[in-house]
Amino acid sequence: MKQDSEAVLQPAGEPSAQQAFASYAAPLVHHAIELAEAVHEDASPEALHQLRVSLRRLRSLWWAFAPLLDKGENGRQRAVYKFLATAAGKTRDWDILIELLAQQDDASREALMPKLEQARADTLAVSRETLLNADVKHLLRDALTSTSAELNVAHLPRIALHKFAAKRVRASERSLKKRIRHASHAKRSNYAAFHDVRKAGKKLRYLFEFFGPVLEGGHKRTLKHLKKIQKRFGELNDTVASEELLRENAEVLAGPGDTEAALDWLGKQRKRRIRAAARLLD
Repeated sequence: MKQDSEAVLQPAGEPSAQQAFASYAAPLVHHAIELAEAVHEDASPEALHQLRVSLRRLRSLWWAFAPLLDKGENGRQRAVYKFLATAAGKTRDWDILIELLAQQDDASREALMPKLEQARADTLAVSRETLLNADVKHLLRDALTSTSAELNVAHLPRIALHKFAAKRVRASERSLKKRIRHASHAKRSNYAAFHDVRKAGKKLRYLFEFFGPVLEGGHKRTLKHLKKIQKRFGELNDTVASEELLRENAEVLAGPGDTEAALDWLGKQRKRRIRAAARLLD
């Protein structure tokens, strides 16, 4: 188990980072379980989106507490959240593609939509089966129990929550700044650099949401900027992911002309959204 060499011992009356973990994690775990169970009854795009967001928040929380946890065990837990989020996300990807192409003013869209809806339904069946077989309730409850137990081993020093939270936020801020610098000098075709900014910005936003009440100073301006990054870079990611999904499934979806028109339209949307995202880096 790792310990922070710069950790400040817990002052009297203040909860330690170790003690506070469960208060952050338990509500997220319970909410994710509820959402996973609801997906079996509610097949709407919003239900799947909320489940994927919930699992990503859990993954970010475990990242935040990584310095206090065994590296291997923490990695395994985060991999579980990624696996479950991917299972939900596969159906959500079809939803995003359908929502985007609904904006396309082209006759070829009419021939494509029924097959997109069928592909979405087929993927949903697989997503539901994956989540059911994974036994999400027990996976998440076990993760919460084992991590809480590891953090509260009696002989380990307690670490002040506000100091720990501030340090993890600073680490996340440095990561975001590094990725922004890289993306600002990258070619517009280098989507990976933009994607890294989106992921780093999302993680930092989650940390502010987790730890905001114990951090010093105001963070409204930073959060406002992070929300802008998440929105614009999220729109770019939706377009890129939709292009890839359509291209990968073009042969089974419709005739070549239908998919070519859709891919051409998505390509134009991607270029427009890259420009919009790049403006936030200046």
